Amino acid sequence: MSTVASASPADEWQPIAFDTGTAYGRKPPSHKPELTEVGAGTPMGELLRRYWHPIGLAADATDTPRQVRVLGEDLILFRDRKGRAGLVHWRCAHRGASLYYGRVEEEGIRCCYHGWMFDVQGHCVDQPCEPDGGARSRGRVRQPWYPVQEQYGLIWAYLGPAEKKPVLPRYDCLETLDEGETLEADGNSIGGGGPQIIPCNWLQHYENVADPFHVPVLHGSFSGTQFVALMGQMPDVTFESTDTGVKIISIRKLEDGSVFRRVAGPVLPTLRVVPNPRVAAYGRVESIGWVLPIDDHSFRIYTVGRVKTPGDLARVRSRLNGKLWEELTEAEHRAFPGDYEAQVSQGAITAHSEEHLATSDRGIVMLRRLLQRQLDAVREGRDPAGVSFDPAAPPVHFDAGNFIVSE
Repeated sequence: MSTVASASPADEWQPIAFDTGTAYGRKPPSHKPELTEVGAGTPMGELLRRYWHPIGLAADATDTPRQVRVLGEDLILFRDRKGRAGLVHWRCAHRGASLYYGRVEEEGIRCCYHGWMFDVQGHCVDQPCEPDGGARSRGRVRQPWYPVQEQYGLIWAYLGPAEKKPVLPRYDCLETLDEGETLEADGNSIGGGGPQIIPCNWLQHYENVADPFHVPVLHGSFSGTQFVALMGQMPDVTFESTDTGVKIISIRKLEDGSVFRRVAGPVLPTLRVVPNPRVAAYGRVESIGWVLPIDDHSFRIYTVGRVKTPGDLARVRSRLNGKLWEELTEAEHRAFPGDYEAQVSQGAITAHSEEHLATSDRGIVMLRRLLQRQLDAVREGRDPAGVSFDPAAPPVHFDAGNFIVSE
């Protein structure tokens, strides 16, 4: 009589262990359009159009038409022979030829196609193909234009509703100069960590200003010391909400017992109020940067600062592996990433749905809430924070700077 051996536990069927946490079945990523998209008619586009923005250096406005793109709008910047700067829509109001090919004259810019000429406020002042230069009809035509002002070596433009145009603000850190200082303007996107035009959404950089914890990692331990060794120390950070921004106080203790107190942060609408990360001197903030959204997928930064020597602003630029960004090889970009790589690699517009914010991201959350409050204000017919209609308003003050204090 035969017997059948019973199966041992090791011979029993075992289910296949399923992998967990794989990428299969992920929902399509999404971004926050109300915070990122800047075109006319979008919530953020309408909010940003309630402020003045730098669109070029004063030297960029010449008698050669210059193409500029601001908040998704293509425009032409020029300076007539009387010295007045003008900003007009690129498409001629007559038959649509681009005014980029126009000729700048005493009274304005003349279209290459039929010679219609428009002054800096878009008035048609000559129609050479019409009787009497269009004297009877040209007053009915106006080239779309935007008001501009010059201040601190920059050209500023207001792209919003005429009845809501605020005064162009002044800033006390740029109004009061110490002995031997002059003002210098720069359009090379200082603080962006890369080229002049940075190919990602403006908010990815603006939020970076509210993130002090990336400094000791990205600019310290990961890619080596990009600023100074002191900035590589992990700080104790306090975040404070203000009416117009997020004030970030970073504390680092020094070996001699004193305390390095650094105050920085983002300010409406797009200001980078960031003291020199190379800590060349202690005291109030030396410069301000303005993040200019070119469109939804690119931005640039204009900076104005107090300097002792021409070119001081440019010398603040980061060096990775001892080189400027444009001097690095692709292998070095990968091995020594900076702000450009960290922000642009998120995509043209980062996928907010994929984020997992932590306690160290408190500044980001505070900034987004501040922006949302301004979006709500504009939607409800109120003025956003940080605009003034008083020409006598005092310069805006910031507490920002690098300071040494005794405990």
